[in-house]
Amino acid sequence: MSTPEVRQRKKASEPSPSPPKSASTLLKEEDTSRFSLLDAFRLLTFVVLVSSALSYFVTRNSVVWNLSLPNFTRLSVLKSWLNGPIQYTDADLRFYDGTDPTKPILLAINGTIYDVSNGRKHYGPGGSYHLFAGADASRGFVTGCFDTDRTPDMRGVEEMFLPKDDPEIDGLYSSAQMKILREQEKRKAKIETYNALKHWVDFFANSKKYTKVGQVKREKGWETKGPVPTLCARAQEGRSVRARPEGK
Repeated sequence: MSTPEVRQRKKASEPSPSPPKSASTLLKEEDTSRFSLLDAFRLLTFVVLVSSALSYFVTRNSVVWNLSLPNFTRLSVLKSWLNGPIQYTDADLRFYDGTDPTKPILLAINGTIYDVSNGRKHYGPGGSYHLFAGADASRGFVTGCFDTDRTPDMRGVEEMFLPKDDPEIDGLYSSAQMKILREQEKRKAKIETYNALKHWVDFFANSKKYTKVGQVKREKGWETKGPVPTLCARAQEGRSVRARPEGK
């Protein structure tokens, strides 16, 4: 007789099922559901893409509003990585001197081409180094003659490191001494020319601001063809006078 009573008590202790939610209640809960991480990622991605696209159309080159960020953020650099190293002739480089805002600013040093768009205020129109843009002006980097030495031809540049002849001082040397001295001066001048150019080669090669994008394409033996350029006036004026021999 006790068994039915136990069963009766068990049934009475079981919780009654909850009433079904109405349609309005379910809709309200869905509207107030939590914002997922996936939704946040999608929104952030959309904002970045819109900002990058707008930046490119406004600046014509940068996808980050020309901010000073790593080189890979510039569209021209991304293109160069995707397409591989470029090869431009000296004539081709002229179209990348910064006068066309839709093109990157390129310059070359010792045959290597760099994108210097990040230094537009220096290499762009009106900049102090604008004459170096759109060319391989290796000679000008060494001589300091920006306007006349927009050429990679380095022949004769060592003359700027040779001392000037002075009859009064030169007469203090014997002919044998003068011959040896001139040979020493030429060797030293070549080393100084090499070091002066290497200074700028290393500057661009080690720069975190400017990016190597290719090489200048030239015919074999170009560096020996044509007349030797004349040393510019500024480089001539900077030459020192030969030192007097010791004891005289």
